[in-house]
Amino acid sequence: MVESAELVDNDFLRQYEIKIDNHLAKIEYSLQERKIFLTKLIIPEGIKDENFKKEFLALVFDQIEERNLSVVPTSPEIAKFVRGNRKYKRMLPVGVRI
Repeated sequence: MVESAELVDNDFLRQYEIKIDNHLAKIEYSLQERKIFLTKLIIPEGIKDENFKKEFLALVFDQIEERNLSVVPTSPEIAKFVRGNRKYKRMLPVGVRI
């Protein structure tokens, strides 16, 4: 589902966006120095796919990794995703544990 959609980094609104079936899912963020704080995950009710959230978050984390930024998940849902994916734990700044 996510593979066919384009991930957009809307830096004006400070959010990552992906449009699926006329629904806009987004992750709001704040960028400070070399850290990106992921503050809010918004998935519209119209997106029913169970795996969508994981795929969307993985796509965002991969893009952040390409930018060589550290990630600070402040949203409980995003922190839960990081806890369940060791691959992304290395992106946390020194001293941040979740």
